[in-house]
Amino acid sequence: MKDKDLFETVEEVWDRQTLLAAYEVMRRLRLDRFAGVLSAGKEARVYRAIGRDGREYAVKIYLTVTAEFRKSIQKYLLGDPRFENVDTSNTKKLFFAWARKEFRNLKRMYEAGVRVPQPYLVYQNIIVMEFIGRDGLRAPTLHEIRHEIEPDEAEQLAWEALEQYTRIYCCARLVHADYSEYNLMYIDGKLYVIDVAQAVALKHPNAEDFLRHDVENIYRFFAKQLGVELPEPEELLERVKACRIQCPEKRSE
Repeated sequence: MKDKDLFETVEEVWDRQTLLAAYEVMRRLRLDRFAGVLSAGKEARVYRAIGRDGREYAVKIYLTVTAEFRKSIQKYLLGDPRFENVDTSNTKKLFFAWARKEFRNLKRMYEAGVRVPQPYLVYQNIIVMEFIGRDGLRAPTLHEIRHEIEPDEAEQLAWEALEQYTRIYCCARLVHADYSEYNLMYIDGKLYVIDVAQAVALKHPNAEDFLRHDVENIYRFFAKQLGVELPEPEELLERVKACRIQCPEKRSE
């Protein structure tokens, strides 16, 4: 693929360093091409990529020029012993650390049996993971299909969301810290947890507050918006902490 073609594919948001990193990712995973944007936010773009064998991937690229986002992510890095030596004054190094954090959280959750996209590679500010979708289209989030969910299905999804969160907490020993209908994808009757960069270890000083907020989000969406009869947030919180769930020793790749 020529430089011009790649630039046209990924819009104007990449700097030269990110472009070179993308070529390295393509080389390592034998990717043939990028095939359109799956989602676009202020902090990152997610692209669909096709391997030389026809396999589909999701490629998440953090934008290293977002000053506002740089400030917002520090509360999730500070206090996390895995990233205590990160130079937060260096914007690019901060974003590289953020990408590594998401990759490590994905891997930890995946091995703990949480239904997340399988992570394949992290390089600089780029993460490559399993593509969750069909016919080139990503799976929708619960927020996007909230008006289409039937009552019986909503109840099933509520308990599934709680079960996935329990696995995050009890098996991966993490707190998601941004668990909501925006970060849960739904396809073929299954929920997938996404956007886990901000997830923190249980020993993080703000872990308890993040946990409580996540559980309240579950209650707000399913009970308040979809009308599912659920216990109050305090009881849901205790259910998560009770860890009445079987965790795998290690999930096979």
